[in-house]
Amino acid sequence: MEFRDALIRGDLAAVRSCPKADLHNHFVLGGSRAFLRRHTGREIRPLNQPIHSMDEMHIWYARNLGASFETPEGRRLLIRAAFAQAKEDGVTVLEIGEDVWGLDAFFHGDVEELVTAFETAHREIAPETELRLQIGLSRHCEISYLEDCLSHFWGCKAFYSIDLYGDELAQPIENFRSIYRRAKAEGLRLKAHVGEWGTAEDVRRAVECLELDEVQHGIAAAEDPSVIRFLVDHHIRLNITPSSNFLLGRVENLQNHPIAKLYHSGVDVTVNSDDVLIFDSDVSKEYLRLYQSGCLRAEELDEIRKNGLR
Repeated sequence: MEFRDALIRGDLAAVRSCPKADLHNHFVLGGSRAFLRRHTGREIRPLNQPIHSMDEMHIWYARNLGASFETPEGRRLLIRAAFAQAKEDGVTVLEIGEDVWGLDAFFHGDVEELVTAFETAHREIAPETELRLQIGLSRHCEISYLEDCLSHFWGCKAFYSIDLYGDELAQPIENFRSIYRRAKAEGLRLKAHVGEWGTAEDVRRAVECLELDEVQHGIAAAEDPSVIRFLVDHHIRLNITPSSNFLLGRVENLQNHPIAKLYHSGVDVTVNSDDVLIFDSDVSKEYLRLYQSGCLRAEELDEIRKNGLR
């Protein structure tokens, strides 16, 4: 009742006091704005109106962050900022991780150094939050390059999941089948970004081809009743980021966000932040925005919140 009442009152602080999961957070842009301001003096301002392409998002990144954090020390600061954000926002389950290319760039090619950076920040800043460490893959990279990078990660039991992200049209999803078969054999939970820019059929094909457990975004599935039924029948979770979808021009407004149709159709959905620094999208704000827009009722959002914690 506390969470529902907080939504109805519009009490953001009370919403933040309730446990929540953030299962779709890119830590580079997923950290606390206040934490980074305190430690760098930089004021990183979010978007205040929709943009319409990933290219525009990359322009925002270059203007607001640029190369400022592209050092081992800067990367560790962003990791710490992600845990500070989780603590500020009442996030008790946080799934984040580094892209495989970052191993050489920031951690001297040493996967234990990478893991230690995350686990140390976790222990020192938000020990009450459950950390689920993720291996990240950029979809535009050559498969041979990704396989070489992943050779350092296989066998490391610190990782919970693997995720594929970036330009959905960069190369066919089938190219990643061998990587995901290995990831499944390693016991990782299988995730991929799909259905943000692509189609409902892209969502189905990715789930079937990579044997996914979860889809990051997946909102295009709402366009096809057969894909919705497929997701329900196969118990596929969609980790959705409403403000990101709106500010990237993927949905017209939050009131009519497809999360409502997906939820009412029985799809397993969660509410998440994506990129806090660019979208001003901490998880508590996402729940409050969905409620205040009339997209979902307080009791429905509470059920989604509890589901994300399972």
